[in-house]
Amino acid sequence: MLNAPAGDRLDMGRPIIEYSRAWLSKQPRATGDSEWACLAEALYFEARGETVKGQFAVAEVIMNRVDSPAFPNSICGVIHQGTGRKYACQFTYTCDGHAEVIAEPRAYQRVAKVAAAMVAGAPRALTDGATYYHTAHVSPSWARKFALTASIGVHHFYRRHVRVSSN
Repeated sequence: MLNAPAGDRLDMGRPIIEYSRAWLSKQPRATGDSEWACLAEALYFEARGETVKGQFAVAEVIMNRVDSPAFPNSICGVIHQGTGRKYACQFTYTCDGHAEVIAEPRAYQRVAKVAAAMVAGAPRALTDGATYYHTAHVSPSWARKFALTASIGVHHFYRRHVRVSSN
């Protein structure tokens, strides 16, 4: 559950999220099921060095994929899609050959709170429906095929172009 300190506005019954460390630090210690754990792990390895806003944006992509018929319909399914096939994984940390060791417990607790908020239904207002992202340090060929929807921190966010039918 998202924590709404006294006096905070609610949006459709949910607290307004502030994309700040101060807001995140007010949230209770995060725990959850296996889907929450997959999202928290992915955020740790993919976005722990990002701003809080950047962490939420990466989480949005994962949640948008869950909702898309083009991807698996679970958080863990999305994150582990292609794992085990060289260069076929969707998230590099799942197939880079390195053991997933959470060496920064405080960073993990922060991203775990982001994961909890997203699993609880936090709004997805940062990436305009993005289902892809990459860091600004690389230029994958697939990025030219999609619409850039946002640049937040060190990540660029994309979605497939919207097709409009005509008669």
